[in-house]
Amino acid sequence: MGQAKVSERVARVLGRALMALALLCALCAGSALVAPTQADALTTNKATARPNEDGGDRVIGGIETRLTWEGTVEDGEEVASVTLELAEGGSFDDSTTRVTALEGLDRIDVDSDVSADGEELTVEFSEPIPAGTLLRLEVEGMRFSSEGGAQVVAGSYVDGAGDDHALEDAAPIETISNTWMQQAVHWLDENELVQAWNSNRFLDMFLQPQLMLTSLGSLLPGWLLCLGIVVVAYPFAIILGLLMSLMKISRFRLLRAVAITYVNVLRGTPLFLQIYIAFFGLPMLNINIDNTVLGVCVMAINSSAYLAEIFRAGIQSIPQGQYEAAASIGMGRMQTMFWIILPQTIRRIIPTITSDFITSYKDTSLLSSVGVMELMMFAKNAVSVSGNITPYVTAALFYLVVTLPLIKVVGIIEKRIERSERGGGPRPQVATASEGGEQDA
Repeated sequence: MGQAKVSERVARVLGRALMALALLCALCAGSALVAPTQADALTTNKATARPNEDGGDRVIGGIETRLTWEGTVEDGEEVASVTLELAEGGSFDDSTTRVTALEGLDRIDVDSDVSADGEELTVEFSEPIPAGTLLRLEVEGMRFSSEGGAQVVAGSYVDGAGDDHALEDAAPIETISNTWMQQAVHWLDENELVQAWNSNRFLDMFLQPQLMLTSLGSLLPGWLLCLGIVVVAYPFAIILGLLMSLMKISRFRLLRAVAITYVNVLRGTPLFLQIYIAFFGLPMLNINIDNTVLGVCVMAINSSAYLAEIFRAGIQSIPQGQYEAAASIGMGRMQTMFWIILPQTIRRIIPTITSDFITSYKDTSLLSSVGVMELMMFAKNAVSVSGNITPYVTAALFYLVVTLPLIKVVGIIEKRIERSERGGGPRPQVATASEGGEQDA
């Protein structure tokens, strides 16, 4: 019995000792978890770059720009030097650095020694930067990687005790790749003749070469949409216009009334108003159509009214003798119209239709007022960003690329039609006597 009691007492003592040890370990672990970690002596606030896109708001890699880096020296700390490091392909060579130190609102005089070596820039201070100071480095003439992408500004610093620490990475700076167009713009920026050209305020505002070059690329999607709208809309306009012209010359009064009302209303109201009615009226009726599709529909309907008058005038210009000749060989009214009259009509109205196509192509610019991303919308956005009128002039060039060749074609067709109606044009060759003898032989 005595030995059993001794054993029981020993077990209790050991148990209590183990519990105390476990509790002590738990307290140590908890204190370790909540113990404050050593803060960085220099905290990165931000890193930004000035846009260097001519007429834009983006940062282009491979072209000189200004990098601004900011950091704060923490309480109780000092900083002896700072090193900034760019991603591969970036360069600080030939750059200049401005160092600013602010303690609250007061500027601190700082003596520093700046050295640049490719992707690294080191700023050493003659006296350590004190705690609570906002440190700003403005590096003018540096270049990010020409490949573009998210550029991270990293680096390191040396504190007042002489210890090296990794610098916290700043938020990435988005850059675009340095394309051949950007390189061409950069060449124009450095060209003395271009600089002399831009020194004239009028030429710089309306015909700046650099902005015109960049506008060619930025306006291209809008021009393609503009051209696509009119190319898709015009065939529907021709079909609808031909139908309305046939209805307008029909023997049935109701058909004539419908066609006359349709043509007069559309020709008598501005296209701008028709666009607004379609784009703002239909949504009020819960009829939602894609802007581009609705733009095609409005352009087709508007052009059909003008084409209806063109077809009507062309049909009525055909001499009455053509109808009588067709009737004499037993052709009906519809047969005469589609096989005799319309082929001659189309030949006569081709120049007028081409001119109307040019007008419709230019009128697509009105769709920019309702948010259709066509040529003029892109030009308007470029002007608002650059504060220069050159993108509008570039848009005019896109219109002229289509309209001038078509105007030339119209002139050629009109001359040929006029010459053929006067009996001109190539005539059959008359065989000579020798040729006739050879043929007889």
